[in-house]
Amino acid sequence: SMKEIVQTKENIVYVIQEIAGTRVGRPKINIIGATRYGKLKFLLKEDSQIIFSPGPIYHKLRRLLKDFTTNDYLLLTGDPAIILLAGIIVSDLTNGKFKLLKWDKQESKYYPIEFDIYQKEELP
Repeated sequence: SMKEIVQTKENIVYVIQEIAGTRVGRPKINIIGATRYGKLKFLLKEDSQIIFSPGPIYHKLRRLLKDFTTNDYLLLTGDPAIILLAGIIVSDLTNGKFKLLKWDKQESKYYPIEFDIYQKEELP
């Protein structure tokens, strides 16, 4: 049947920044648990920062996230300003529907959280 021929794209976990320590071969945290949600794709080097102008990083993230779908995940690592920028870009691409992985220290595992920021809540 046609359904079997259609190749579904593997989910991607977009890791916003390399983990601190990656360059020297000793990342500070282990994110391998996130691979159960998809293939890891690192967007920016660990030392990327927004200093005076968000423009260059914004355009780079926009290019790297252009294929982000509602089946993919964000893994929030690095500079909070860059995390915010990535979230805005992804939300723009998916009309406010996206998923991210949240680390649970007690359970030592990632939990997926789904967002639908334009969903209208029913008022009581």
